Amino acid sequence: IFCIFCKPTTMNVAKSGYRVFSANSSAACTELAKKITERLGVELGKSVVFQESNGETRVEVKESVRGQTIFIIQTIPRDVNTAIMELLVMAYALKTSCAKNIIGVIPYFPYSKQCKMRKRGSIVCKLLASMLARAGLTHIITMDLHQKEIQGFFSFPVDNLRASPFLIQYIQEEIPDYRNAIIVAKSPAAAKRAQSYAERLRLGLAVIHGEAQCSESDMADGRHSPPSVRNTTGHTGLELPLMMAKEKPPITVVGDDDIIDDVGDYVAAAEILKERGAYKIYIMATHGLLSADAPRLIEESAIDEVVVTNTVPHEVQKLQCPKIKTVDVSMILAEAIRRIHNGEYTHTHTHLSYN
Repeated sequence: IFCIFCKPTTMNVAKSGYRVFSANSSAACTELAKKITERLGVELGKSVVFQESNGETRVEVKESVRGQTIFIIQTIPRDVNTAIMELLVMAYALKTSCAKNIIGVIPYFPYSKQCKMRKRGSIVCKLLASMLARAGLTHIITMDLHQKEIQGFFSFPVDNLRASPFLIQYIQEEIPDYRNAIIVAKSPAAAKRAQSYAERLRLGLAVIHGEAQCSESDMADGRHSPPSVRNTTGHTGLELPLMMAKEKPPITVVGDDDIIDDVGDYVAAAEILKERGAYKIYIMATHGLLSADAPRLIEESAIDEVVVTNTVPHEVQKLQCPKIKTVDVSMILAEAIRRIHNGEYTHTHTHLSYN
């Protein structure tokens, strides 16, 4: 009888039939990619992504990918446009290297707020979807798109995963006496998301009518076009009836959202909630962009905790504000990669991506 002891190693990526690459040049942005590959038991693909002295993006793939299914993990830092170029150049490099399928894992999809026509602007989110397709992507995995309709901008499959199970688990395990809480939707548009939380946690639901004074208004989306100013010289043309502007009360309480960036509205709402007897205030969001002086405002506010996932790197903000807590979602992203590679069902109605 022979006993052979083998040193445990990670899965041989050449035999697994797929490989996982990170398209980020920043070390902070590769943390999520490392967690995902650790859960999958594979090694991160060998590549070099860097910025030239003139600002151009250069990508070098250091191994053969011919006939392989490739997953590109790209987290979006503050420098959004550089991250987009890294992803596009990486995808095109893999395409020209004869990769079989190129699947982008983009937990936070950039420009997702620019998914509607505003005045004479453009739908930038649709433009980005077209660019990704032309670069060679054949599928993307993302999380909590700002609007579900964004999936229609793509000419290839989109798996829109949900972070709510992980945020709900955090509430149940980390917030004492959460059963005495109430879930608040900051607007009617967020009511469906808030209702999902309330039903799973068996809590009450409040919906706030109104919108912040600085939010996207009717004047910004073309509903007042043509302008109301009439030309008094020359041919006056038809006199169109003027549309009276809508009047909505300002938001006075805090609610949940998929993205938290500018926290001014949340801070002001938290103060009002405290004045009205709220014991503790928690903000739950999937994508913690937390730009500008958001960490300082949160730290000085009545908010007790801001809970976000690691779809966006925010380690610097956490050092500035201990109130910011992070929930790891690498498990569901790794599971999505595994299912897609194995040809298993990954539609949004399965338990992989909770509604």
